[in-house]
Amino acid sequence: MAKHEKDATFVGDSRIRAKRIPNIAPSYSEYPGKSEPFWPNFLLKEWMVAAVCLLGFLVLTVSAAPELTGKANPNNTSFIPVPDWYFLFLYQMLKYPWAAGDWVVLGTVIIPGLAFGALILAPWLDRGKERRAFRRPVATWIMLVTLVGVFYLTWAANEEHEKSLASNGGGGGGAGAPAAAADPNFKAGELWAAQQNCQNCHGVNMEGSAAAPNLQKVGAELNADQIADIIKNGKDGKMPPGMFQGSDEELTKLAEYLASLK
Repeated sequence: MAKHEKDATFVGDSRIRAKRIPNIAPSYSEYPGKSEPFWPNFLLKEWMVAAVCLLGFLVLTVSAAPELTGKANPNNTSFIPVPDWYFLFLYQMLKYPWAAGDWVVLGTVIIPGLAFGALILAPWLDRGKERRAFRRPVATWIMLVTLVGVFYLTWAANEEHEKSLASNGGGGGGAGAPAAAADPNFKAGELWAAQQNCQNCHGVNMEGSAAAPNLQKVGAELNADQIADIIKNGKDGKMPPGMFQGSDEELTKLAEYLASLK
């Protein structure tokens, strides 16, 4: 009987390959246009994009001054406080009954907590390998609904605020309608110079401000009795009562002086 010689390799587990393959990454030249080394190629591109975005952001912050409201004025009772624009959607959500009142914890803690928690846990909650949006319908629809909700609530909050300002005479703490054009040559009399409380809103020379009207020609619209009544009792929430600190005689003189300005 002929004897055949055979080479055999014995291993402890049949699932382990006898021939070891070295753990060396393949050459990326085999996959042109599809892969590239993370360092430095890919990371350098990311850094360049980040640097351009950061530079553009810095240019915007330096070239365009931020839109700030007027200084706080305790005498302006028509002021309507609102948060900054990036919190307007939360501000608007708290106006609805299901997120306010007895359910305020739902609108202030639970819903924001779930939303931001989902963003943090997103890499672990959705581990699918598909990158096309239509192949990941759950994640895509959740993101679309969230974006639409944030944009709508922000728009609704701003729209309601603008309507409130219009119905309240533009009293927005510096963001309302500007005062009528003032005469730079106008000089207020001694009666007005003694009224420090009035000057705080209407100006040293009655030029007015965003929170109070121009009074340089108030006599053309109101008579002395009407002016005295407004000074004493206020006007429609725009001017609080009791701002005048003086006697009735001084009030009459001030009202007559203002009525003479035509």
